Amino acid sequence: MKLSLIAFSVGMVVFFSGCSQKEVFKPEDVKGEWRNAGRLSDSIAQVSSSAALLDNGDLLTKQGEKKIKIPEGHRLLNAGDEWIITENSDRNIVLFPEDGTDGKVTFELKRGVAAASVQDDTLAVLFSNNEMALYSIATTKLLFKESSNASVAVDAKIANPFFLKELVLFLTLDGKIVIVNSDTKQVLRSVVVSSEEYFNNITYLNVIDNNLVASTGYGVLALSQKEAREKYEIRNIAYAADGIWITTKQGEVIALSPTLQFKAKKKFPFAHFVGLSVQNDRVYALEKEGYMIALTKNLLAYDIYDVDLQDDDKIFVGDGRFYFDDRYINIK
Repeated sequence: MKLSLIAFSVGMVVFFSGCSQKEVFKPEDVKGEWRNAGRLSDSIAQVSSSAALLDNGDLLTKQGEKKIKIPEGHRLLNAGDEWIITENSDRNIVLFPEDGTDGKVTFELKRGVAAASVQDDTLAVLFSNNEMALYSIATTKLLFKESSNASVAVDAKIANPFFLKELVLFLTLDGKIVIVNSDTKQVLRSVVVSSEEYFNNITYLNVIDNNLVASTGYGVLALSQKEAREKYEIRNIAYAADGIWITTKQGEVIALSPTLQFKAKKKFPFAHFVGLSVQNDRVYALEKEGYMIALTKNLLAYDIYDVDLQDDDKIFVGDGRFYFDDRYINIK
């Protein structure tokens, strides 16, 4: 009996020791430190798909830092050419003019908001229960409302509604694109990106040359003249006119055509990618342990550099830059 207990105890120690020793990405050939870098005025406090907030309240857009102060206690939802969209502590949406002038607009919603976007006089809101709505900015009145299935668990990355002329594309928390005509206030179509039960919200959408690309953590959709879908466990995605690049949970970088035809794949064992950007003729993948991998678009060649990455929870991908903590690196 004692021998059995000892054997069991030793086995459990070995088991838990093995679990605690998590494998991480350790490249053999590192060219050196990536030196094209700079500093922000403060550390990143919040990140959305379109912008970030610094601890001092300044706004960080894809074009760089702007001296526009967002009051303490506001959660950043989105930032566009005219408005910065936030949610205050009372769960109301507050719009701040992007030029830093007075004239904020408050929507007394008293409800949890997942995502929001603005075009002209229309505010599009996706609520935390997956309900969709349109509001007039001039009057703050409700113009349209549509219910959808609530989602139990969602990915932290939530894509904001997307305006395409008179169409509003609501990117739901259960993996669908609901297309609404903002003029007639009618639902025109619903397109499924993926249909997993949990963490299936749409995390990315972009349209280039009439080709729409959207993704969740489980797959990617391309929609132009016809629909194409492929299943991948996606961490990051970047879409340019000449292709789509994704990183996966398996440590892969994969190149696809704009219609999702497979082109190439490169695997980096145990890599955990936290950022991805396509600039000129290179694909840049930022890795959690503090490495940047610069690949050719066909993934046939690459170089690896050291990056002083200390906080991988708040990564913001700008136009030719990766932002993290209180610094950035240029990749343009």
